[in-house]
Amino acid sequence: MHSRFHTAFAGLSQPLQNALAPLLEDEHFPAMLTAEQSQHIQSQCGLNEDELAFALLPLAAAYAETPISHFNVGAIARGVSGNLWFGANMEYPGIALQQTVHAEQSAITHAWMSGETALRAITVNYTPCGHCRQFMNELNSGLDLHIHLPGRTAATLKDYLPDAFGPRDLDIKTTIFDAEDHGFSLQGDALSQQAIRAANRSHAPYTQSPCGLALELRDGTILTGSYAENAAFNPSLPPLQAALNLVILKGYGFADIQRAILAERADGNISQWAPTVSTLNGLGCQNVDRVLLA
Repeated sequence: MHSRFHTAFAGLSQPLQNALAPLLEDEHFPAMLTAEQSQHIQSQCGLNEDELAFALLPLAAAYAETPISHFNVGAIARGVSGNLWFGANMEYPGIALQQTVHAEQSAITHAWMSGETALRAITVNYTPCGHCRQFMNELNSGLDLHIHLPGRTAATLKDYLPDAFGPRDLDIKTTIFDAEDHGFSLQGDALSQQAIRAANRSHAPYTQSPCGLALELRDGTILTGSYAENAAFNPSLPPLQAALNLVILKGYGFADIQRAILAERADGNISQWAPTVSTLNGLGCQNVDRVLLA
């Protein structure tokens, strides 16, 4: 079991410890439970899905990287597939706060990058901030997404974001989790091709500047992130942050990053290049390159 789980695991009920222990023995536990695993654990522990999601929050929060705030937030995104996706807030020492990832963004992007097609609900251990409420309004579940908080009756995003403004107000036809393909041709080596694939599925209706990023880790693993734009602009999640999120959730550390490729349009209205290089250099990765898409 990864050391990050020790304290959280000790606080779980004995039946839940027994059910989760075999899964957590994997040093690269994928920070998610399949629908089948979730149902099995519910049956073993006498829990419904809501109760299980709440019980898992300490494990999700254990993924938090908070060298600045020391305030750990965990989230569980619940997909239409029945899968449960973990997420936590991510901060980077020495890096501008604008580069951080909120727990809700972490869990949602984890599900999106892993092929989930929509979310039914999200469970969080603290009230979502305005930034996250706006981010969630960009999802294809829209204002109907259910939000579960400890000690409160479940409510929808519409309840937490009244008089909302989002993609539908701008006549945007695609939202996050919708299937998108920008049609860029694959080129270069395996890492470059993975970055292009990530760019092809990115959500960038406001700038028309789709982009993606691929990270190669010490053991050869490749993790990718796709750009997720937002109608309010500032809650947009860069592709680097989507990929860095997976580095932690898949049981690695930032020191494991050996190489990175950013794929973005040569004539894009915006560029992710400068902040991507700056952030990766700050995390110790100097081998950063770019593929320009036409």
